[in-house]
Amino acid sequence: MKVPFVDLYAQYLTIKKEIDQAIETTIRNSSYIGGQPIKDFEAGFAAYLGIDHVIACANGTDSIEILLQAFGVGEGDEVIVPAISWISTSEAVSSVGATPVFVDIEKDYFTMDPALVEKAITPRTKAVIPVHLYGQPADMPAIMKIAGAHGLIVIEDCAQAHGAKIAGRTVGTYGHASSFSFYPGKNLGAYGDAGCMATGDPVIAGKVRMISQHGQKGKHNHLMEGRNSRLDGLQAAILLAKLPHLEKWTEARIAVTKKYDNLLRNAGVILPPTRANARHVFHLYVVRTEDRDRLQRALTDAEVETAIHYPTALPFLPCYQHRRPKPGDFTVAHCYQKSILSLPLFPELQDDAVAHVCAIIKKSFHG
Repeated sequence: MKVPFVDLYAQYLTIKKEIDQAIETTIRNSSYIGGQPIKDFEAGFAAYLGIDHVIACANGTDSIEILLQAFGVGEGDEVIVPAISWISTSEAVSSVGATPVFVDIEKDYFTMDPALVEKAITPRTKAVIPVHLYGQPADMPAIMKIAGAHGLIVIEDCAQAHGAKIAGRTVGTYGHASSFSFYPGKNLGAYGDAGCMATGDPVIAGKVRMISQHGQKGKHNHLMEGRNSRLDGLQAAILLAKLPHLEKWTEARIAVTKKYDNLLRNAGVILPPTRANARHVFHLYVVRTEDRDRLQRALTDAEVETAIHYPTALPFLPCYQHRRPKPGDFTVAHCYQKSILSLPLFPELQDDAVAHVCAIIKKSFHG
C-alpha cells in the first residue's frame, strides 16, 4: 500500500465546488491585488482567532520580518528563538539586522524552554519569538510572564499551529503580535505562498500594513519606505473558501493521531505528548527513536512516505557555524535531530493506511 506523507489533492476533492467557484469569481471580478477576497479573509481569520487585526502578506517569512521591523527591532538588538524550527524564525531576525539567540527546547514538547529564555536575556535583548512547533503550543503563560518582567516584545510564530490553544486561549493572541504561514501543506493552506500577521494593537496593525504595501497609507501616499508583500486575490479567495472547514479538518487530524497513539503504544517509538491544558493541532505527528534511519528505510521500502522536521537544529546549520555552537549548549535539540521522524498525517488519511504504517513500524522493531 502506498501511503503519501500528505495528500493535498484529496482535500481539494472534498471542497472542489467551493474552491472552483472561489477561483472563478476572483477571475471574473479581476480581484487580483487588494480586492474584496483579501478584506473578507482578513476579517474571517481575525474572527477565528478572536483578535482585532489580521493583515495579510505574501508569506510567513515576510510576516515575521515585517513585525520585527514594525516593533523597531534592528541592528544591535538580540531576539531569542528556539533551537528547533524552520529557518524563517531566525532568518527574519538576521534580515532586520538583529542577532538571533538560540535556546534549547523542552524535552517533551519541542518548544522553547522558558527557563532558558530567562537565562538568555541580556541588556541587548529586545524580543522573543516562541514557535508553536508541529502544532503544539509553547508555554505562553510562562513566556509572557518572563517577557513582561523584562519589557520584551513577544512575537508568536504560529506557522504550524492554526487553531492551537493553551489554557483555552488561541495561540497568536498571547503575544504582542503573531505570524502565520499559509504554505500549501499547512493546516490551513493556500495553493501557493501566503501569510498574515495578527495583533490586538491598532498602531502596530497600521504600521505592518504600510510596510507590506510599499509604505503607503492610501494610493501614492508613501509615509515610509516599505516593501511589496501582498497576499494576492486568488490565494485569499482559496483561503476564505477553506476557512470554514478548518475546525473539521483539525478534529480529523487529532482523530488520526489518536489512532496512531493506540496502535503504536509499546511499538518501539516514543509518541508525541500533548501539553497539559492545551490543544495540539498536529500539523505534524513526530515520533522519536534512536533507530530513526533504519525505521525510515523500512517505511520507505513499504512505500510509506515520511519526513524529518528538521534534520539539523538551527544552531548547527552551516550558516551559523561561525558561532561555534556546542552540542552541550543545546542538549535536547542536538539529540532530537537524530531521532525525530514525521509520519504521514492529513485529515483524509484512512484507517487502513494508518494501520499499514503502524504495522510496518511494529515489524521493524519486533519482527
